[in-house]
Amino acid sequence: MNEKDKNRLLEIVREKILLGEFTLTSGKTTFYYFDGRLVTLSAEGAYLVGEILFDLIADLSIDAIGGPTLGADPIVAAVIMTSFQRGSPFQGFIVRGETKDHGTQKQIEGHLQAGWRVVIVDDVITTGGSIRRAIDAVEANGCQVVKVVTLLDRLQGGSEELQRRGYDFTAIFKADTLGNISY
Repeated sequence: MNEKDKNRLLEIVREKILLGEFTLTSGKTTFYYFDGRLVTLSAEGAYLVGEILFDLIADLSIDAIGGPTLGADPIVAAVIMTSFQRGSPFQGFIVRGETKDHGTQKQIEGHLQAGWRVVIVDDVITTGGSIRRAIDAVEANGCQVVKVVTLLDRLQGGSEELQRRGYDFTAIFKADTLGNISY
């Protein structure tokens, strides 16, 4: 992993931390908020995320990368684009919170086939609920989750729960309860 790219991404992540009182998806209250989309939907942020995550997973012999919408959407796009540019293309998919009740009535959009080895990604993990639901959906479709990666671990139990369940988990960055970001 390129240290220069990782340090630059850390600077960008630190710039995007919002201070105040916020309620998270998990229902927990926090004094800072990290909106990963402010990083991954910027040109430089998307580039850096694609490069860093591709380097992290390149040797895993995966077929696809995906995760829970909406946090994973731009991450997936950045990494699959990098995989193509580097000559080792793999597919992308997105997992909806619930199955659509119209159209094709899918919960998973994009490219995913039974038997595939996949990586699950998201922008942030707190309790891990969204990621666990995405894992459950992917495994119900006959795929093997070989790694889980987030940009930021809030260190509030989610990563430990995934590891307890046997998943290989990596966070690019971690944050303490005051929102101080490090790696």
